[in-house]
Amino acid sequence: MPRPRVHDLDAILDAAEGLLADGPSSALSIRSLAEATGASSGSLYHAFGSRNELLGRLWARAAGDYLGELRRGVDGALDDARPDHAAAVAATVAAATTLARLREARPTRARLLVRHRRDELVGDALSPALAEELLGLQRGLDDELRRLAGALWQRADRAALEVVAACVVDLPVALLVPRRPRVVDGAALVGAAVRGLLASPPPTPAEGGRRAGAT
Repeated sequence: MPRPRVHDLDAILDAAEGLLADGPSSALSIRSLAEATGASSGSLYHAFGSRNELLGRLWARAAGDYLGELRRGVDGALDDARPDHAAAVAATVAAATTLARLREARPTRARLLVRHRRDELVGDALSPALAEELLGLQRGLDDELRRLAGALWQRADRAALEVVAACVVDLPVALLVPRRPRVVDGAALVGAAVRGLLASPPPTPAEGGRRAGAT
């Protein structure tokens, strides 16, 4: 393949993404990336500073795409000025199927997010700017979860946020990445599961306390 320009960081990140999407974190090293791209190890160190910084940038790009797609889905279904429960449920389904839409548009990026957890992939030794960018992405996701909980139940307590997080974060990975061949559409399964979870509101903090103390 043609030798990429060192400043063509997106092409280098694409190659790094390909190494990680279907393999363990050890599949990506400066040396393996140099072999995959034709760039020298020295130029890659110059561009990224360290392997961990490379991983952080790779994760930030993927997570940024995910968050952007999630926001577009929620915005398309939810009218913040006049939120009704049906629209809030539709917005939560849209958020929960973000991974499916990302998988269609950028399949390698979606596989990277599914296969690897950020805390297992990226260490703490990051540049301040990148650390702040990653923190901002996490805050952005948290804001969307609170937005959905508020639209659904006018609440943002822990129980409400846990239910929304289960819908948006946990269910998609379980249902969109099957362990065996499936004839049922994964996105349809996610939508049905989300609607089932949202059929009843989560317990309020007072109700949760009473249940915990019951004998």
